[in-house]
Amino acid sequence: MRADLARSIRLFRAFRSEQTTPSDYYTTLAADTAAQLRHYVTLTGKTVLDVGGGPGYFADAFRRDGARCLCVDVDAGELAGQGAPSGGVLGSALDLPLADASFDVCFSSNVLEHVPDPWRMAAEMTRVTRPGGLIFLAYTNWLSPWGGHETSPWHYLGGDRAARKYEDKNGKPPKNRYGQSLYPVSVADGLHWARTRTDADLVDVLPRYLPWWWRPMLKVPIVREFATWNLVLVLRKRP
Repeated sequence: MRADLARSIRLFRAFRSEQTTPSDYYTTLAADTAAQLRHYVTLTGKTVLDVGGGPGYFADAFRRDGARCLCVDVDAGELAGQGAPSGGVLGSALDLPLADASFDVCFSSNVLEHVPDPWRMAAEMTRVTRPGGLIFLAYTNWLSPWGGHETSPWHYLGGDRAARKYEDKNGKPPKNRYGQSLYPVSVADGLHWARTRTDADLVDVLPRYLPWWWRPMLKVPIVREFATWNLVLVLRKRP
């Protein structure tokens, strides 16, 4: 998987179908994400924790690469297709119901912005990762064009106003409610958290869906908040 412009266009086209045919979008994204992970770790034989894995699109992709994968989600309905308890565990990302150092890879995609204490979740992911293991954390930053999720781009007017705008237009409240199930997280906060960890080293940081030549934008404060659609932090747990 080469992070070129053609890949970005494919992902954007798939993203446009998220609301109408989510399975098509998430299957495409999961396959792409598994390819991203292979840059940092061989998944064959590895134990992988998917935090907020829901229906299991990512877990299925990781299993096809030979990993043994477990999902943790706070929503029992989302886990129904996982065949719990073997495929999924009910629990909060803020207090993972798992032992310290129990997984080779801890992964999460677009969950961080949905918890009220995001860096506690990130710390929990680090806690359950084995020494030498990988943490792969991807999230949508608030000031990106899609930071408000389905209420974008009105989120630039404020989260509460964006929710009202969405309801006025669609006749129903948004699934993601600002301050209840959607919270503002920034690129700057993510980089600060990753760089100040004493138990893990920052291996890579990248704009998840954008071409490789977009990376220099991550070095430009303020601009990066608007120019980064989705941020990936890759860390390795210290021995």
